Amino acid sequence: MIFDAALMSLRNLFAPETRSAFWKTLGLTILVLIGLWFGLRESFMAFIMPTVEGFIPELPAWAGWLTLVFGILASIGLALGLALLLSPVTAIVAGLFLDDVAEVVEKRDYPNDPPGKAMPMGEAIIASIKFFGVVIIGNLVALMLLFIPGINIIAFFLVNGYLLGREFFEFAAMRLRSVEDAKRYRAKHSSTVFLAGLVIAGFLAVPILNLLTPLFAAGLMVHLHKALSRRDVGVGATAVSR
Repeated sequence: MIFDAALMSLRNLFAPETRSAFWKTLGLTILVLIGLWFGLRESFMAFIMPTVEGFIPELPAWAGWLTLVFGILASIGLALGLALLLSPVTAIVAGLFLDDVAEVVEKRDYPNDPPGKAMPMGEAIIASIKFFGVVIIGNLVALMLLFIPGINIIAFFLVNGYLLGREFFEFAAMRLRSVEDAKRYRAKHSSTVFLAGLVIAGFLAVPILNLLTPLFAAGLMVHLHKALSRRDVGVGATAVSR
């Protein structure tokens, strides 16, 4: 079920119907990441560099290469920080465009099903901000475990798999259910949702392609919610017939 949902979501990434959502999602994700890059860089130069320079006395000419080494390490650190922020960025961008993606998927692949209802923009923004905060906290925990061999990669996948799976599934479910019912339905299928979240985390770990994570995750969870709902209806009908 998860594999089928992921394949359908991948096919929808470049479908003509999703072109508008594709460019909006990709463009905003890149813009936010560029803004964060400059924010991180300026913060580093303003607050961290003066402290570092205070601990390092004036170097002799022959040791100038240390400045280059430190600059390279600082760039790697900034890139790592930006990579860790990609998950929260995915969260907030998805909250703004999830309904656009879901509507396209529903019309394209489920034309005979009742259409979902878009979340009001105000509620979508509030939900995105809350999700952004939760993902930031989760990734800070993962960052603390970054330098523990054997745990760092596992922590990244577990944290993002759980958080992204939970929130994207609830976003998709809330198009057809109340907020409370969406949360209960996610809890009912928590194992399946978590495994689907791990697929999203895997997608998030692929450079360049991960810029499309909001689009891929939204489509995957719409397909998964549809599949689970249909399976539950079938199980219920079978139980009644018995």
